[in-house]
Amino acid sequence: MENSVKLFSTLKIRDCELPNRVVVAPMHQYAGVDGFANDWHLMNAGRFAAGGVGLVMMESTKVERRGCGTVGDLGLWDDCFIPGLARIAGFIQQCGAKAGIQLGHSGRKARCMRPWEGGRPIAADSDTARSVKDWDDWELVAPSALAADEGWPVPRALGINEIALVVERFAQAAERADRAGFDMIELHGAHGFLIHEFLSPLANQRQDAYGGTETKRMRFALEVAEAVRARWPAAKPLFMRLSVQDDAGWGPEQSVVLARELKRLGVDAIDCSAGGILGKPPSGAAKPAYGYQVPYAEQIKRDAGLLTMAVGLIVHAAQAEAILQSGQADLIAFARELLYNPNWAVDAAQKLGVDPKFTMLPPAYQYWLERRAATVPEVKASTWGVDAFRGG
Repeated sequence: MENSVKLFSTLKIRDCELPNRVVVAPMHQYAGVDGFANDWHLMNAGRFAAGGVGLVMMESTKVERRGCGTVGDLGLWDDCFIPGLARIAGFIQQCGAKAGIQLGHSGRKARCMRPWEGGRPIAADSDTARSVKDWDDWELVAPSALAADEGWPVPRALGINEIALVVERFAQAAERADRAGFDMIELHGAHGFLIHEFLSPLANQRQDAYGGTETKRMRFALEVAEAVRARWPAAKPLFMRLSVQDDAGWGPEQSVVLARELKRLGVDAIDCSAGGILGKPPSGAAKPAYGYQVPYAEQIKRDAGLLTMAVGLIVHAAQAEAILQSGQADLIAFARELLYNPNWAVDAAQKLGVDPKFTMLPPAYQYWLERRAATVPEVKASTWGVDAFRGG
């Protein structure tokens, strides 16, 4: 494969070499059953891996029962979850991609309906609540006893001694992710979930070692990163996703300071997103422009001096390549565009003049596509638009 195109050049992070810079962003599927992964997750991750991406990141997988956002969240708070996740990680790798997993905790945004079911908190007297056998264990906790939005339940503020237990559960989940065979971990510190709640002056109004100043609000995120790094193999990369701008008191300036500290603790890259604390979309997200969050990745990369991943309405091959060529980011994460076209990576490679023999794909795909290209080179794939077809 030619490597002059940066999107399809390799990137080595610690001992993990990504075959290209195309990343599947972690996307909740809400399809877990009692925290367990199933065939839906295998299919969903597998189709991206077979389509040529370099890194497939599985959705936010919760480090404790309380951290589940919905009845369909995945878990990794017990060894029993390892086999199902190991099956998926192994299949991703079999297809030639690297396997990643995001670890998270929903905090005060736990115990909700799936988005297409309304996304609202589950009422305690509802049929859904009655169907959850461990409802009382599914407790809302947060840095402060402040609801996520108007009309939402008030969480219980974590006691200072409890915080260390949550940090430990992140570390334990990281150990299990290693045993499941994953190549990298991302910590979910964005979108209004627990780590982000600690960072936010709106959600965190503590006046102890974990709140009151920006430095103290960063303490939980840093302790989680340090604990995970200590238990996650030194040869494997560690990322953190941040809402670099949340429109509620946490912005790029604070994110740069935090990213520098995370780098010192062994975090290798920042996945640069936005929003989540307020009950409305972040700036620019209501009707976003192409690449509207890319400037966040550029600023963290420039000012904090570590790798960044750009996200946010990155759709086209030339667009992704331009971001990398201009030095705004080191990796490009795709979400909804990959749902629309799980073969986006191989399609982009062809459009950028890379990999004419389809070597980035598993043999069963490579053979047939290479054969068609050699036999009828004038034929263009359907994704090239109607103008590619001039037949009658």
